[in-house]
Amino acid sequence: MSGDKQAAEESIVPSNFNESEIGGKEGDGESEDHSVLNMKSFLWHGGSAWDAWFSCSSNQVAQVLLTLPYSFSQLGMASGIVLQIFYGLLGSWTAYLISVLYVEYRARKEKENVNFKNHVIQWFEVLDGLLGPYWKAIGLAFNVTFLLFGSVIQLIACASNIYYINDHLDKRTWTYIFGACCATTVFIPSFHNYRIWSFLGLFMTTYTAWYMAIAALIHGQNDDVVHTGPKKLVLYFTGATNILYTFGGHAVTVEIMHAMWKPRKFKYIYLLATLYVFTLTLPSSAAVYWAFGDELLNHSNAFSLLPKTRWRDAAVILMLIHQFITFGFACTPLYFVWEKVIGMHDTKSMCLRALARLPVVIPIWFLAIIFPFFGPINSAVGALLVSFTVYIIPALAHMLTYRKASARQNAAEKPPRFLPSWTAMYVLNAFVVVWVLVVGFGFGGWASMTNFIRQVDTFGLFAKCYQCKPPELELCSNRISVARFLLGLRSGDDVVFADAIMYFKAIRDFEAEKLANLRLFLEASAVHVARRRQFVARFSSM
Repeated sequence: MSGDKQAAEESIVPSNFNESEIGGKEGDGESEDHSVLNMKSFLWHGGSAWDAWFSCSSNQVAQVLLTLPYSFSQLGMASGIVLQIFYGLLGSWTAYLISVLYVEYRARKEKENVNFKNHVIQWFEVLDGLLGPYWKAIGLAFNVTFLLFGSVIQLIACASNIYYINDHLDKRTWTYIFGACCATTVFIPSFHNYRIWSFLGLFMTTYTAWYMAIAALIHGQNDDVVHTGPKKLVLYFTGATNILYTFGGHAVTVEIMHAMWKPRKFKYIYLLATLYVFTLTLPSSAAVYWAFGDELLNHSNAFSLLPKTRWRDAAVILMLIHQFITFGFACTPLYFVWEKVIGMHDTKSMCLRALARLPVVIPIWFLAIIFPFFGPINSAVGALLVSFTVYIIPALAHMLTYRKASARQNAAEKPPRFLPSWTAMYVLNAFVVVWVLVVGFGFGGWASMTNFIRQVDTFGLFAKCYQCKPPELELCSNRISVARFLLGLRSGDDVVFADAIMYFKAIRDFEAEKLANLRLFLEASAVHVARRRQFVARFSSM
């Protein structure tokens, strides 16, 4: 058996370098000029275990790093820490299952002399080869939808973050701008070419995470800080599914493995990446929650509460660059699917392939404008898509692939050393399926969709500036601040009551709770009873 295993391993290694990059020159490196090759390889050709580790670590903690303090305010400190560790280990296990199934599929196909040159293997193809066309359809539907919304989330995050540096443009306008910028990822051939980007991306998230932790500790607790913890089940399960989403970033595992020179080395890479990610997510989210407490319930982006300094601006800029990289990570598998649909996947011209990929960006751009709900959309995607794509389907696929004794006996990968029994693996896989189906999809789906629908009802689709600070009010051709507006009401200034329609138009983008508080203040502070009643009646009729 050891000889068979070694032969299987050797069979899936030698051609991987050539297959993984489709767009460039794919000859033997020894025949090229060494100086040019070394520099090109250093920046462009990544296929080592380290490259895979950087890709997994960088891809796992993108914009979600900024929403984890928000999840802590929904869960409480203890639940937030425990669930991060739990879902991190659970995600590492299912990533391991995906890697095992990839190796099994690759070994079986190469025994049949299938040539994968100029072809990137994807998750739905693994399911097709091991379990048949129905599983291919299920895997394709969930994977494509998840990666589509994953790209949408990165685009939303770009607009949300840049707003804290430059608020002269609203978030919708920033979404237009960054949608065009992110479209340039069509020129990156495959995951084989993310070497330098993955390294830079991980540096950027590391800086941002430790900036958040240190800035929160230096800022200290607010005077009126409150740490209520979980108030409602809706909030609790919404926060839990955001953490489920955080450690469910291995929808691109197969593509990353295919870009490796020795894919078998991937088995424990995702676990090692997760352990590093813990050093970023746990200190930063705990520190920010400690400093601001329940105030985070109304601020899904941690940048909105941290003091404005050059350090924060640097973190915002670095996260913007990183989100561009993560957009490419999420979108590249979609590019591959689209290329295969239109018959362009084996085209060697990168310009033609880039042109063919552009239509993929358009629906992502459009959805980011429709649903700009930074934070709540993470939980909804986590519950409805991540739960199946990277937890339930891999566990079920592994159970069904090795359900027969002959399949287990001839398996390309045996059970791991820490769990050497097939029975134990089945029990663990069954636990993953039941837990994620009930808690992640069931309770999490209910809570996340309830919260998501509330955001739609509050801000509406195509919200111009989600959770932005109130704009200046434009009354009677004069720009006045909210504070001056309220002082004018207190003094009974006739200008304030000149035209209710004008100021209603100006404040229609306010957050709902601020509108409610403003109305209460108006009722309590208007000087003349007649004017107050007239104003409230006109305001209510809008």
